[in-house]
Amino acid sequence: MATICVCPGSYDPVTNGHVDVIVRAAALFDEVVVAILHNPAKSGAFSVGQRIELIEAALGPLPGVRVEAFAGRLLVDVCRDLGAGAIVKGLRGGTDFAYELPMALMNRHLTGVETVFLPGNPAYEHVSSSLIKEVHTFGGDVSGLVPAVVLAALHDAMPHPQP
Repeated sequence: MATICVCPGSYDPVTNGHVDVIVRAAALFDEVVVAILHNPAKSGAFSVGQRIELIEAALGPLPGVRVEAFAGRLLVDVCRDLGAGAIVKGLRGGTDFAYELPMALMNRHLTGVETVFLPGNPAYEHVSSSLIKEVHTFGGDVSGLVPAVVLAALHDAMPHPQP
């Protein structure tokens, strides 16, 4: 029986830290579903369609990995529908663990789905999607922290301010 995991997130935008965790999850599971969880009432820097395209472009052809979007649902319901036995989350440090642990315990309580924590690459410990957007908006250089395709999309969607 194939093992399936879900790598959930908003991915607005996908970062090199996300890519690292997804690639490592693909080495551990037969199938990885990168689940873009979004609130239709909120607008992000990138549309859900753009996020899917950016993740697919950043990952390239990666066997066993697919990207899907889900809205207005509990993550455990998404896992049940997909037949996923695990949720994979990357952790940058202790703060991430403190935030993620209660959700992991609740998800296990609700349906028995387990959460697997992968320690993030220390090179990306300071990287988050929201920080990437903020730094880029004010003219900071985020190259090396996001895939090249995302950097180009950021330049198109969120031009730097003029001095």
